[in-house]
Amino acid sequence: DPLIKEGSARLFLGMPSEPPFNKSHVEVSYMEPAAAPHHFCQPVEGALPREGTDEAATDTHVLALLGVRPEVGAKFTMTFELDDNTDHPIPVTRTFTLSGWWEYDSAVVASHVLLPRSAAEEIAALGSGNPYSMTGKWTLNVMLDNAFHIREDIYQVLENHGYQGEDFQADNYLDTGVNWGYSGAQLSNSFDITTLIAIVALLLLIVFTGYLIIYNVFQISVTNDIRFYGLLKTIGTTGRQLKRIVRQQALMLSLIGIPFGLLLGFVIGNQLTPVIMAQLSYKHAFVSFDPLIFIGAALFSLLTVSLSCARPGRMAAKVSPVEAVRYTEGGGKKPGKREKTRKTQGGASLPKMAWANLGRSRGKTVVTVISLTLAVVLATMTYTFSIGFDMMKYLQNKADVDFILGDAAYFQVGGGGFCSTDEAVPETVISDVRAQSGIEENGRIYGNVSDIEEFVTEEWFRGIWSKWNPPEVLDLQIKYKERMDDGLLADRVQLYGMEDFPLSLLDVLEGDLAPLSDPSQKAIAAVYLTDDYDSTIFGSNWAKLGDKVTLRYVTEREYFYMDNGEIIEDTDNVDPNRNWTSRAVAYEEVEYTVCALVQVPDSIGYRYYGADQFVLGAERFRQDTGTDSVMTYIFNTTDEAEPEMESFLAEYTESVQPLYDYESRATYAAEFEGFRGMFMTMGGALSFIIGLVGVLNFVNAVLTGILTRKRELAVLQSVGMTGKQLKSMLVYEGLYHTLLALLASLVMTVVLGPLLGGAVSDIFWFFTYRLTVVPIAAVLPVFLALGALVPLWTYRSVSRRTIVERLREAET
Repeated sequence: DPLIKEGSARLFLGMPSEPPFNKSHVEVSYMEPAAAPHHFCQPVEGALPREGTDEAATDTHVLALLGVRPEVGAKFTMTFELDDNTDHPIPVTRTFTLSGWWEYDSAVVASHVLLPRSAAEEIAALGSGNPYSMTGKWTLNVMLDNAFHIREDIYQVLENHGYQGEDFQADNYLDTGVNWGYSGAQLSNSFDITTLIAIVALLLLIVFTGYLIIYNVFQISVTNDIRFYGLLKTIGTTGRQLKRIVRQQALMLSLIGIPFGLLLGFVIGNQLTPVIMAQLSYKHAFVSFDPLIFIGAALFSLLTVSLSCARPGRMAAKVSPVEAVRYTEGGGKKPGKREKTRKTQGGASLPKMAWANLGRSRGKTVVTVISLTLAVVLATMTYTFSIGFDMMKYLQNKADVDFILGDAAYFQVGGGGFCSTDEAVPETVISDVRAQSGIEENGRIYGNVSDIEEFVTEEWFRGIWSKWNPPEVLDLQIKYKERMDDGLLADRVQLYGMEDFPLSLLDVLEGDLAPLSDPSQKAIAAVYLTDDYDSTIFGSNWAKLGDKVTLRYVTEREYFYMDNGEIIEDTDNVDPNRNWTSRAVAYEEVEYTVCALVQVPDSIGYRYYGADQFVLGAERFRQDTGTDSVMTYIFNTTDEAEPEMESFLAEYTESVQPLYDYESRATYAAEFEGFRGMFMTMGGALSFIIGLVGVLNFVNAVLTGILTRKRELAVLQSVGMTGKQLKSMLVYEGLYHTLLALLASLVMTVVLGPLLGGAVSDIFWFFTYRLTVVPIAAVLPVFLALGALVPLWTYRSVSRRTIVERLREAET
């Protein structure tokens, strides 16, 4: 199809689940060569497997789990399951010859084992052909010519060739999906006014910072050469020509500076990107050479230069020969301005003279102070953000307890959560852990392994399942759902059984959890979900405080075809071309009263969603469900025992009980520090650049102030001011600049900090704004040193000439 720029196919086979792969997500399949790079499966040694051979290619993680050295030609044997998401998976064991391998990247969710097409098709034929299984399914990965309107373009491609992606019952239906990464890249789902303001503010900060330094440079240049422009006017140069001269100077400097800046920016970015990505657990970072990036940066810089030299150009154009000869910065009549006379009281002193000098060129003083202020404010905000990322708030959401122990499948990304007695934690494992010292609060969370249903309205059913199904699919589901006499539909439910310690970790929105600990009471808690910002989604459960909830515990079901209701006697031999479902025929119903509305922390929940969730007390759960499968065992330890427990569990789940795995608070703490470090690195780099710009502006301002006042300073010395007094006055001027910048920084931090903090809190739920002036206090001695040393250094270069030489040079 002309809308498709690139396409590649993949034939999926299955995944291994037994040790040593029970803690890793590994997929076995055939991929066309063009598909391998898009799945990060490009061999760094060897090649993809050849047709008609027993070759396979994989990554270093899979080889390490098998104990095989990454050497082309090595033999390895592995067992994986076909029809793994059905009730009857088929194990397949094969021995392969390693044709190629690539480095494992922990940022990639799945490892892959790639086979030749001939071998993949032979293995796929061993599958059951179950329509709900992925085994033997072909998928086509396509790249369009742009990342906009992906879903609409895909539907258009299907329509162009007689297919459609909406009615799954039709013969011409093809299932489609859009890579969520593209949606995120376009900000299509999260773009709001807060994001827009943040982006605009950042761009304005960059433009304004660049504008200040370039404007200051040209302002200094025009001021320093003001007599030269006046002389040009005496020989007939027009104001338009003077503007053109200034613009051409800017263009010539840009032709030199922009290519050098692009090269330097690329080198810095090339070095900085891997550092940032490494803090996010990415081992490989690819730097783009897209020419549009460099063209855009060059045009952006030219625009900034054009804006920055406009005002100095107008100043040069307005100057008259007489005004130019008389012009001294802040002294005498400025081009196009009327001279003002000011009176002072109390006599002259060096501090007062220095303060008066700042007022003589208010525009330059304001620009200099703003440049320094921006550097301090940005550094302060960066520091504020870094300390505002609240580890305790992050850990409370991600890791409410020190340790969580469970079956390895429970911790797998996309592993389906807890749903089988085979994934239960046995009491022997819990006893081994409890035998260790230092355990404080602890408890079991029982998971739902039996068949349990609730009863909901059709409206509620549609509201919940419409997130994943189109209306026609919902209509079909409702048609074959068991409907009660009162119109309610039987739907599945997710049920927890919790001991007292896990119950204490729940966030109670309303009600009281105490009845759950009393097995004589038929009490239940309704679970409400949270969004990415830890805010309650109040529409995520229908049950309210005091409502009655009836749960049906099913012990027997019958299965039937959805088209005519025919009963299926043998579920192992269903017709793959017909849709089928089931209904309860033997069960017990129990009515509960909702005693509390709660939120279950993500770290101790099911880790997958879809059905309504409820919580029972542990004893009541075991009594009513007739099961005692422990989904997770959670516990806290003393601070002293935590490192020893970490070491014990690492060794225990690796060597003694490899079917089980654990998570610890320390794991999430390291993840958090990496996230915060990323912001520190980027913010620190940006602060350094803008700080450098501010310092350069300050140096430029002091330099031009002294150079354009050479005659004035020489006159002051000629009438009796000593060199020491003159240097003191200049130092006062520098200190006034820096102190004004720090004062402005303090005011902006106090005023803008809470506003920006609130915006960041809306983006990152684990951010807590804290007002701080530590960066301002830290840069205070640096700024004081700059304020004193830069004027002294500049004056030193001027004072090498005698007073008479400086008076004569200024007059000429």
